[in-house]
Amino acid sequence: MSQTLEERARSRRLPGATPEVALDAAAIRDAYRRWSSIYDLVFGGVSSAARKRAVAMVNQLPGQAVLEVGVGTGLALPSYAPDKRIVGIDLSAEMLALARRRVADLGLRNVDRLLEMDAEATEFADGQFDTAVAMFVASVVPNPRRLLTELRRVVRPGGDILFVNHFAAEGGPRWWVERAMAPASRRLGWHPDFSMRALFEPGEIEAIEAGPVPPFGIFTLVRIRNGL
Repeated sequence: MSQTLEERARSRRLPGATPEVALDAAAIRDAYRRWSSIYDLVFGGVSSAARKRAVAMVNQLPGQAVLEVGVGTGLALPSYAPDKRIVGIDLSAEMLALARRRVADLGLRNVDRLLEMDAEATEFADGQFDTAVAMFVASVVPNPRRLLTELRRVVRPGGDILFVNHFAAEGGPRWWVERAMAPASRRLGWHPDFSMRALFEPGEIEAIEAGPVPPFGIFTLVRIRNGL
């Protein structure tokens, strides 16, 4: 039987350029409602080194006003330098409740606000932050490029935007595993087949700073100088 035009297009698509399964806000909320109680145990360990690397970079950057996008249960919050003023946002009320408890238990006075908010359409003023950091978020949101556009709006010109994320392999056995996992995206709450091409335009990829971080280089730390 001959392939349809859609099937032929899908078979030729670049790995992860368009994730196989669409996510929406409802799917994300449902997934992280399920994950919230075990998130730290299941994901906290494997993501710890990458998270600490990103926060260490934030701590070295100029400016105090920091936006953490997808703050989740607040795993990164204790690692920020005391002089950084942190605003965290997340779409999951359940995750935010755990983050607020962490802030209270640890007495984190540099965490100003934790807000339930859509990262693709925030309520912040233009240029309100010196730095925005999105850890393990780009492969979760429905429209990654809209996320990037919004972060460019709320970060001042010359400020920094950081991403830590899993990006799909360009080929080989890992790419096949990621593609096989793609149909489970809605239950996982993220895209295993997510590549940099889903977040950046082709010309942008060449201009960003990016490098692998532990464990095993499965995560990548990306830095963008906003407006430069």
